[in-house]
Amino acid sequence: MRELIIDLDAIAANLKRMRQVAPNAKVCGVVKANAYGHGMIPVAQRLVTEGVDYLGVADLEEALELRAAGIEIPVLAWLHDFAEDFKKAIAAEIDLGLSTVGQLQRAIASASELGKVARVHIKVDTGLGRNGVTLADLPELLDLAKRATESGTVKIVGIFSHLSCTSKEADLAQIARFEQALAAAASVGIKQELRHLTASDGTLSYPQAHYDMVRIGVALYGLSPYSDHNSADYGLTPAMTATARVVQVKRVAAGEGVSYGYLYRTAAATNLALVPVGYAEGLPRVATGRAQVWANGRLFPVSSRIAMDQFVLDVGDSAVAPGDTIVLFGDPAKGYPSADQLAESSDTINYEIVTRMGGRFQRVYLAGGQRVAAQTSAGANPEVQA
Repeated sequence: MRELIIDLDAIAANLKRMRQVAPNAKVCGVVKANAYGHGMIPVAQRLVTEGVDYLGVADLEEALELRAAGIEIPVLAWLHDFAEDFKKAIAAEIDLGLSTVGQLQRAIASASELGKVARVHIKVDTGLGRNGVTLADLPELLDLAKRATESGTVKIVGIFSHLSCTSKEADLAQIARFEQALAAAASVGIKQELRHLTASDGTLSYPQAHYDMVRIGVALYGLSPYSDHNSADYGLTPAMTATARVVQVKRVAAGEGVSYGYLYRTAAATNLALVPVGYAEGLPRVATGRAQVWANGRLFPVSSRIAMDQFVLDVGDSAVAPGDTIVLFGDPAKGYPSADQLAESSDTINYEIVTRMGGRFQRVYLAGGQRVAAQTSAGANPEVQA
């Protein structure tokens, strides 16, 4: 009775669109956090079919799950436990985004023990303040990387960073610092294959910073990285549609309180429709009384408080019946509310809306307009979505 409908063709089209934006760069499709809520394995498999060059994740566990699912193209992971030894990752030929001398030392030790070469991308903090080596500490890391390269335990595949997208001035300053980092690497004889800096937002805004590869996350899923632009502005198609079926409709009198706290009372005799989605599925409680959902060709406000399992719509005298489909968000080109609108109603961003969707939702996958079988986890048998 609850479905997240994921259009794999839309994801493929969004990849094609972003290739047009950065025609001279490789594309790393970012599938971290369960592909922003869309399902990591099915999305990754479709991206591979469409010829994506790399896949990007945060955690090594995600990267290893991709390998276990049979995905063989390069996979980059960049957020690691402070004591990670990288043995499993090196054995699986996972590219390691490394930020500290300690991380690189552990990768070197594990590569030596395994008799393999660690594939490393040096992460530089150019001003975001998250993981990455500062320019002040970069020489020490480069010196170790150079010696490890010469010994054959490490291959420096890439040097990368991440923009804050705070302002044009701040982004240009980060681009300048990235250039400094590249010059420092070149000065000690490091010859990386890939320079990569921009995610979806930077790729759309700074063509001079596309370098050798761009990392595309939210745009793959058809969402704009900017709150002042929508998907259509960039030629993107939202890939997720969140739906549920009405489970009960009943007639009530005027003045009836609805759900916890009676935040809403009926103004007249009306029909109330019960929808089995709540904050357990990721629908933000703060959207109570602010969000709108689609039913039978029109929009209705979420009247009641959003509870753990359900919310209530006042549908008036509209012909809404048990079994009718409610769309929480989807492609606005089809008349549905967008993830952007739900984000605005929830004081958050579209990234969070799609990524947090889960709970008791069932993900189903579309290709060619038809529901298709999808492998939802490593080693799982494909499930035919009917």
